Amino acid sequence: MIEVSGVAKSFVLHNQGSAVIPVMQGADLAVAPGECVALVGASGAGKSTLMRMIYGNYTAQAGRIMVGDVDVASAPPRDVLALRRETLGYVSQFLRVVPRVPTIEVVAEPLRAVGVDAKQAEARAKELLAMLNIPERLWSLSPTTFSGGEQQRVNIARGFAHDYPALLLDEPTASLDAKNRSVVLELIDRAKARGAAIVGIFHDEAARAQVCDREVDVSAFTPERAA
Repeated sequence: MIEVSGVAKSFVLHNQGSAVIPVMQGADLAVAPGECVALVGASGAGKSTLMRMIYGNYTAQAGRIMVGDVDVASAPPRDVLALRRETLGYVSQFLRVVPRVPTIEVVAEPLRAVGVDAKQAEARAKELLAMLNIPERLWSLSPTTFSGGEQQRVNIARGFAHDYPALLLDEPTASLDAKNRSVVLELIDRAKARGAAIVGIFHDEAARAQVCDREVDVSAFTPERAA
């Protein structure tokens, strides 16, 4: 479902004489439906960079990034947007939403985007918000006013609202209490059971051991290691 092959990435520092910093070379990764793969490696090894390339936020200089039948590395923007809408979900550490939009609508939006009836989408949003212990009195408010932990849980609810065939998870259990951490791990297990291919970054070792089927050390793709 997700296949990365021969991917390379470098950054150009335009404010420092256009210096080129190579950060990744020869990255290879394959994730099957129903499998959860953890990206591991030291800080700065390129875990987040690889995740962002799979999602299409960063452009790869070489290689292929297949998600289903779409090569994110070469697809036009409209195809990447369609992929994100229908196939590839991303739970980041930070909630970015339009101010003043109620939380219930923020969570329901991915379902509305794929044509789910408004009432059905709202019902699913309510189910997830309740599971993640967001008080009902907050559902009509904008999550931009929430605490960091509440915003993270809204982001998780939004990311799991639609049954994406592929999911990217960036520290989904970070800073959560034991109760909400357990809910998130249950959501990941449910996604795997329905056949989602998942790539995640988990600094929570116990969580990683519980839901991930294997690990890929991204340090092996840094240019000095790959040379």
